[in-house]
Amino acid sequence: METKQFDVVVIGGGPGGYPAAIKAAQNGKKVALVEAKELGGTCLNRGCIPSKALIADAEMYQNAKNGTKLGILSGSVGFNFAQMVKHKNDVVLKMRKSLEGLIASNQITVVKGYGKFISPKEIKVMGEENVILQTEKTIIATGSEPRYISAFPFDYKKVHDSTSLLAAQSLPKSIVIIGGGVIGCEFASLYANLDVQVTILEMMPRLIPMEDKGVSEFLRKSFQKKSVVIQTEARVAGIDTTEKGVSVRLEQGSPVTADIALVAVGRQLNTTDIGLEKAGVLVQDNGVIQVNEQMETNVPGIYAIGDITSNRWWLAHVATHQGVVAASNAIGIPAHMNYRAIPSVIFTNPEIATVGLNLEDALAQGYQATLGAFPFQALGKAQAAFHTDGFAQIVLDKRTGQILGAQVVGYEASTLIAEMTVAIANELTIECIAETIHAHPTMAEAWLEAALVGMGTPLHLLPKRKT
Repeated sequence: METKQFDVVVIGGGPGGYPAAIKAAQNGKKVALVEAKELGGTCLNRGCIPSKALIADAEMYQNAKNGTKLGILSGSVGFNFAQMVKHKNDVVLKMRKSLEGLIASNQITVVKGYGKFISPKEIKVMGEENVILQTEKTIIATGSEPRYISAFPFDYKKVHDSTSLLAAQSLPKSIVIIGGGVIGCEFASLYANLDVQVTILEMMPRLIPMEDKGVSEFLRKSFQKKSVVIQTEARVAGIDTTEKGVSVRLEQGSPVTADIALVAVGRQLNTTDIGLEKAGVLVQDNGVIQVNEQMETNVPGIYAIGDITSNRWWLAHVATHQGVVAASNAIGIPAHMNYRAIPSVIFTNPEIATVGLNLEDALAQGYQATLGAFPFQALGKAQAAFHTDGFAQIVLDKRTGQILGAQVVGYEASTLIAEMTVAIANELTIECIAETIHAHPTMAEAWLEAALVGMGTPLHLLPKRKT
């Protein structure tokens, strides 16, 4: 088998791997990028981008239906799901081709196949290409896949994971979603916006249980307005496929029937069968690879990034930043990861975006924390644009004024969270936001108003009565 030498080898061409490869190549290193499937990984091909393309289509459909409230007369409104699927596929293909060109322009060698360590400094690749790569520095970016659970008989026709459901060519009349976390709620929102009857089964007491309670409750009410059926504290015993669809058995209560089911109960890490034992890399029982702030494993010269390094931050943008940090250290430029200001977005309708601590967590960590919150209904831009559902809130330390976290629900939440991410990353205080002039009329004014509420000096909300 042929052997090739590289300065840096990156295993995995997803949102963490390819930026790491680019960073190393831009600094004059000879880089190989190993990828068995499509460049861009799950995010571009089977996750973030295709789902957001469909979500955008569904939201446009809903906006068209509601246009009469703004005086728009468009007649009967419908949609062509096949055309939506084509749009999704076209977006993915266009972005993948662009990525391929970007990687080629950085003179990165793409090796098609599965990479597996045979020693700490050797990776054997099998697939379209069969080759041994020798290197001083390796960055592992193998990501994760939808979790397979034996109790749920995936046939990818009636019982789906998120990957197979995104590949579906037709819409059901009804769907039952097992799991009320991020993935489950995004699909619930998408299908509800396309007039599909949706049922969510969540084993915890509330939807998106890792998020702020107020945010979770707002999402629940929004879903119920769209006739989404929500069962919390619902434990699923199994799924039976029937001639008409599926029947989901619960440990308590009657079975839930629908045309299809989506199992959205987490993901499994791709850390098995990649030869980590041959490299000497330590792996926890749950598949997580332990790394330090430089993203380096216990083996000098071997780095790991993305989903495989955490039980919490399974986010493409976190993987990207980790990739840059790992590559920087691999080529001798000191860098470290800081997780204090990680923005997280849930692309439901309404959108949800958070960063830093929520009030409950801040209090638990010993801060003298409080909230400054402002409803979108009191914003001029929200009223003018007919997007009054939602709110923005800032968590602050009453003693120092430091901004500890922020949550925003509603129109443009995914964009609005950037301001608070910068604030937290730079340890700004609530006064910094209050003293910053925000353009009017914009949705971003919600942060100014929330800051003023947090300081006890609201401009556009009635002050609280003193007792």
